[in-house]
Amino acid sequence: MKKNIALAPVAAVGMLALAACSTLQPIQAPHTAAEAAMPVPAAVPPAPAAPEPMADRRASVKPAPVLGYAPAMTAPMPHIARLPESADKFPDKDGNKSILVSEQPVSTFSVDVDTASYAFVRRLLSDGRMPPQQAVRVEEMVNYFPYNYATPANASQPFAVTTEVMPSPWQQGNQLVHIALKGYDIKTAARPHANVVLLVDVSGSMGPRDRLPLLQQGFRLFAEQLRDDDMVSIVTYANGTSVALEPTSGKDKQKIIDVINSLHASGGTAGGDGLQRAYAQAERNFDPKAVNRVILATDGDFNIGITDPKQLEKFIVDKRKSGVYLSVFGVGLGNLNDALIQRLTQSGNGNAAYIDTLLEARKALQQELGSTMFPIANDVKVQVEFNPAQVAAYRLVGYETRMLNRQDFKDDKVDAGDMGAGHTVTAIYEITPAANAGKLVDPLRYEQPGKKKADASGKNDELCYVKVRYKLPGQSVSKQMDHAVRADRARDSLDAAPDDQRFAVAVAAFGQRLRGEQQVADFSYGDIARLAEGARGADRDGYRAEFVKMVRMAESLGTVGPTAQR
Repeated sequence: MKKNIALAPVAAVGMLALAACSTLQPIQAPHTAAEAAMPVPAAVPPAPAAPEPMADRRASVKPAPVLGYAPAMTAPMPHIARLPESADKFPDKDGNKSILVSEQPVSTFSVDVDTASYAFVRRLLSDGRMPPQQAVRVEEMVNYFPYNYATPANASQPFAVTTEVMPSPWQQGNQLVHIALKGYDIKTAARPHANVVLLVDVSGSMGPRDRLPLLQQGFRLFAEQLRDDDMVSIVTYANGTSVALEPTSGKDKQKIIDVINSLHASGGTAGGDGLQRAYAQAERNFDPKAVNRVILATDGDFNIGITDPKQLEKFIVDKRKSGVYLSVFGVGLGNLNDALIQRLTQSGNGNAAYIDTLLEARKALQQELGSTMFPIANDVKVQVEFNPAQVAAYRLVGYETRMLNRQDFKDDKVDAGDMGAGHTVTAIYEITPAANAGKLVDPLRYEQPGKKKADASGKNDELCYVKVRYKLPGQSVSKQMDHAVRADRARDSLDAAPDDQRFAVAVAAFGQRLRGEQQVADFSYGDIARLAEGARGADRDGYRAEFVKMVRMAESLGTVGPTAQR
């Protein structure tokens, strides 16, 4: 610009005159690649003149005229470094509230063995960001970890039920009722053979290395675990669908791995059509003596074919009756449709996991292959009745998307979660003792003094009564297990509870705090980390040590704020 002025002073004077009487803004090139990648902000009302975000101008303005000025435009907001908006979608449910036993003594919910929420939260924290509150499902955080709960003696009883009662660490005077289910573990040699269809999203959005390439690594580990009598098919979908591998014996591992290695990402996302093709493949090769399962691997971005979530859900519900199970492995960040993944798995005798690292792929597709693949109980429901003589109020921690009506418990037509071999399920209730009822509500003015109460003769020493209903695989009539929780078995202190139970409480506290729930507002991240650290136990695979680091990261982010994104 200086060179032009020196050579053409008249032109320079003209330019200065234009600048003095014009509202036009000078154009500047982006200073950094990060600025050039910045998203274009929405239009804003006129504001005092301020520097225009460089990337915005680069994206919206044509090459500068010879005078070096752009056409007049409304002044944008000042340039402020910010995190890119995410298109990730999650179920949005408020946390469970405390319920008076006098008004509603029975709580009913479906079990949940999914772990997707924990892995997603871990990924964001590892990246220096706090997770969205709706991405945190407390029960999936708690159920991510292996626990050494009591196990059933044989497969005729698919799981054992154990309970612990201990003081609440975040609310003085309250107690926690910890309910644990531990599934019967099938040894590799004893498990049924598998008929598996891998349904792989190979659309353009799956190109980044944390999506299809990561899944390919995981599926190679999966292939190595196959027995000779297992059968595997591979269906892919992008703009359309295709069968990449016809049913192939687990004996031919190299052929399966070669097809996995050949997959590449491009095109749209015909996820609904892919599901139809995969289920048709599974049904065509259905083996009544095998476990028949579709494993869907996707970022959940369905945009071709059946895209309406309700239609997809109806399709999955219909296919559930065929005896084909569904597992979904979510990947990626930025357009993960976790809400759709949850709807599909909850509708289709399924489970969901999120794969963020190769170690997580190894955990889901190799180490926990039995619990991921082989069901031991279907439609598992839990119902807890609280004794008003002992309990004034209760609150179920988590399971907001799994709540059932009281009458659903005995209705075998109502779908619920499934449990696989060796699975553990943990549920935690926070209860307010009857002696503290006055702190919750005032007594009714017009309550009849002589009103007859429920006869609890001989049962007043019970805090609550736990019932579990389930169906054995292939059966349509449910069975029931019962377990009484006695008040005199309560631990006097939290430290007296076993490591597994105390660690589960720490994870539940962390999940609630990430969700911004007021019940744990006074229980800090530091308190949670100390509780978890003291309950790590053997921690053979280091999962609990990793959790403590996650809590410390959340604590640090609360102090210094999130990192800028690369």
